[in-house]
Amino acid sequence: MMEMTSGRSESRQEVSVSSGPHPDVRSRASIHAARMALRVEQVLSAGAGLLLALLLLLVLVTVGLRYGARTGFAGTEEAALWLFLALICLGLPLSLQGPFSLRLDILTRLLPHEGRRIAGLCADGTSAAAGCLLLTGGAEAAAALRSVSPALGLPEHVRFWFLAAGGALLLAMLLLVRIGEGRGFLGLLSVAAGATLALLLPQADLGSSMLPSAVAALAAGAALLLGAPLAHCLLAGVMFAIPSGSGLSEPAIVSTAASGMSRFLLLAIPFFLLCGGMLTLSGAGERLVRLAQTLVGHRRAGLAQTALLTSVFFSGASGSSVANAAFGASTFHPHLVSHGYPPERSAAIIAATSVLDNVIPPSIAFLLLAAATDISAGRLLIGGAYAGLLMAACLAVAIRLANGDSNRSARATGAERSRALLAALPALGLVVVVLGGIRFGIVTPTEAAAVAAGYALLLALATRPTCGGLASIFRQAGVEAAAIGLLIGAAAPFAFLLAVDGVAGTVLDLAGSLAEAPWQVLLLCNLVLLAAGLVLDTGAAILLLGPILLPVAVGAGIDPVLFGVIAVVNLMLGGLTPPVGMLVFVVSGTTGVPVGALFRVVIPYLVALLCALLVLCLLALFF
Repeated sequence: MMEMTSGRSESRQEVSVSSGPHPDVRSRASIHAARMALRVEQVLSAGAGLLLALLLLLVLVTVGLRYGARTGFAGTEEAALWLFLALICLGLPLSLQGPFSLRLDILTRLLPHEGRRIAGLCADGTSAAAGCLLLTGGAEAAAALRSVSPALGLPEHVRFWFLAAGGALLLAMLLLVRIGEGRGFLGLLSVAAGATLALLLPQADLGSSMLPSAVAALAAGAALLLGAPLAHCLLAGVMFAIPSGSGLSEPAIVSTAASGMSRFLLLAIPFFLLCGGMLTLSGAGERLVRLAQTLVGHRRAGLAQTALLTSVFFSGASGSSVANAAFGASTFHPHLVSHGYPPERSAAIIAATSVLDNVIPPSIAFLLLAAATDISAGRLLIGGAYAGLLMAACLAVAIRLANGDSNRSARATGAERSRALLAALPALGLVVVVLGGIRFGIVTPTEAAAVAAGYALLLALATRPTCGGLASIFRQAGVEAAAIGLLIGAAAPFAFLLAVDGVAGTVLDLAGSLAEAPWQVLLLCNLVLLAAGLVLDTGAAILLLGPILLPVAVGAGIDPVLFGVIAVVNLMLGGLTPPVGMLVFVVSGTTGVPVGALFRVVIPYLVALLCALLVLCLLALFF
């Protein structure tokens, strides 16, 4: 299961202590290192927030000049991509721990104490290897480049120095954190092991008969099972493909990762993350709750239906299911429980409705799929709107059947509904900005996201928030965007290996031999996606499987946009299923409901979402 808290916890009292003055010295050193790690983290997150603010300003000024003065700046897109790459590199050391490190602890939780220590050492060695790869590969790539960027005329090697600096910061953060935990020796040992791997692997010749992509997958999978962060596993795994005849060198790996991060479409991700934070800060979230309550609160299981409808409204501003799950768990869970809902059932409703955020636009999942497969992002977002409404309808039926005739509120009057609608209109305007701007070709998806973020910022400023509150939203969105950008970049070399090894063609041939009719191909793809959703993060599964399965579906005559929508809906179900179940863990951590009980109670809503997936598959086959 993916960790939702920062890092692995190991008591500092377990550190062996000798006699004499050494314990006090060690304690002081640990305290100083922990404080320094915290300061570094604060500085890096503040830098990420500042870069995000500059990015937003740059894109908004560009859109304003284009439509206000019919002019613009040359090289705006290139400047934005450089800023985004710098943001990712600043956030790179923060990927070591926290909710976006995406650690898998299925195996490590079952190990005895000594086994967990060894697994932790291996996981840190993986992170150190990834840091050394970025440091040495970035430095070598920078030293070899003499060209300048086409639009701005800046030296291209600067971009690779960004990545080299990010790798160095990751190594420094790893040491500081482990010294702060009283495990400085193990931290030094892991860095030494990672550096040794980065030094020896490019010189080795394994002579393996396996495909380089298979070697990389096995190495990354083993590191993931030992508890290393997902992005670090992908980078370190590709290193093991070097002596297996992959044709990639360390500079080539870093260059491919940098290319994966340098797509203008990806800039929409931090802007949509910013939208969700600003919406909450402005108080618009509470107004959406009030509107939903006046519309459906009087129906059967009215409070639960209100939570569902609020999730639909909130989906049009957040784009992040994790953000929606946290919002719903803190906002609705106490009210549901106080009105007679069992805590497990209340938490299950919140977790299930949170799935909608990555389907109803703006959807970060669709942006990742568009970047990985070159499907039109606009068409995916519009298709996601229809799919999200279908899923909401199925969930409404499940909530009605599962919660009986209790928990109704008084029917709202027409005047109350009108007042609630007027109060919520500013927040609902975000949906118009995003979908309207994209649908009518006024702005690109990235520009629409920036305009929506600017609009949400104005809503927040109207409530006169503190500077600290605004800065916190920018910092959080910047760090989250850096983590997602790092994952995209780390997946790019792995995707390159899959392409070189012809994995997509092999899968296509295999699908052709196992399935002849389109429905068989679609069933096979769905089974693969469902299995991947059980153990992989949605973003990683999209980046790795999207380019492989899309040609298979298109070859069977299935519309690529419809298949993209089906793939995202399918993978989002993984947020409700063990062992990963990220949405279940977020809601469990916020509400205190045991994870096991929550997985059981969420089953009726999971069945409802599977029914929606079935309808989408039928539409793909017959229309």
